[in-house]
Amino acid sequence: MGLFGFSQDLGIDLGTANTLVFLRNKGVILREPSVVAKNNQTGDIEAVGNDARNMIGRTPNYISVIRPMKDGVIADYDTTAQMMKYYIKQALRNRSSFASKPNVMVCVPSGITMVEERAVIDATKQAGAKEAFPIAEPFAAAIGAGLPVWEPTGSMVVDVGGGTTEVAIISLGGIVTSQSIRVAGDEMDDAIIQHVRKQYNLMIGERTAEEIKFEVGGAGKIDVNETMEIRGRDLLSGLPKTIEIHAEEIVRALKDTVDSIVETVKNTLEKTPPELSADIMERGIVLNGGGALLKHLDRVISEETNMPVFIADEPLDCVAIGTGKSLEYIQHFKSQPNVATRPKTD
Repeated sequence: MGLFGFSQDLGIDLGTANTLVFLRNKGVILREPSVVAKNNQTGDIEAVGNDARNMIGRTPNYISVIRPMKDGVIADYDTTAQMMKYYIKQALRNRSSFASKPNVMVCVPSGITMVEERAVIDATKQAGAKEAFPIAEPFAAAIGAGLPVWEPTGSMVVDVGGGTTEVAIISLGGIVTSQSIRVAGDEMDDAIIQHVRKQYNLMIGERTAEEIKFEVGGAGKIDVNETMEIRGRDLLSGLPKTIEIHAEEIVRALKDTVDSIVETVKNTLEKTPPELSADIMERGIVLNGGGALLKHLDRVISEETNMPVFIADEPLDCVAIGTGKSLEYIQHFKSQPNVATRPKTD
């Protein structure tokens, strides 16, 4: 691909929770939270990524820590553009002085509108890209998981991210049928926060909720009812308080979210052509994204669909790896520019 001269092309997984950057021929070189700390008085960006995440809940009044991405789409355009500019600069800090602006492949949810897709492309160009090409998140996930997406055989991916869950059937270099719901990791964290608040009159933050989710949370029936000590603010006294929670109650708190994900998988399977259904029955469903790390989620999906379910080798990096690898097929994405017009279920 000498077509781009000295340009160092990038693949960006612009996620609700985390942003990953894939540098061509190098792999994933940057993995940071999609978080920005902003000075409300001057409008300046104080910190981005891990530094900003460490400031959550610990800032003075004049600094706001925000997540500019919500449910897989841009909620704060200017802040997203500044965040991407910072990440692109970090990724290319060792590039040659002869290098031109990079071409960027950026992944977007399969269920977004044309307007939302255009916002991502414009923000990427504003951040310093020469050309920006969108790729549907589940398609990138399938490439990253090593599935035969270009062959006439059905592959099914379930990508449980921070803001969205993407389910898609892929064959011959395109999405045959897909469904995108704005229920994923963030919704799970909210469910845990609400449960602890309702049950114990205790207010906890997002980071604590996330720790609970992966430490003692799970889907379906649990094997061991583990316990975990958590700290928060007592809503009655206003003072700090420590309590002990059980895995069983967290599984109950997450049930509605897990049920929504399972229902989306089943709905997508119902709309799958018979020939591809046979392929998926034989090859199984691949689970990736941060949500794939939730204990027993693969088992629950397998039980509900009667199909084998596998967790991808690198579930957190799958989408970024696929986005980067798709740079090899950049001509394909030039001829099919609009992700939002690709076939999908309602």
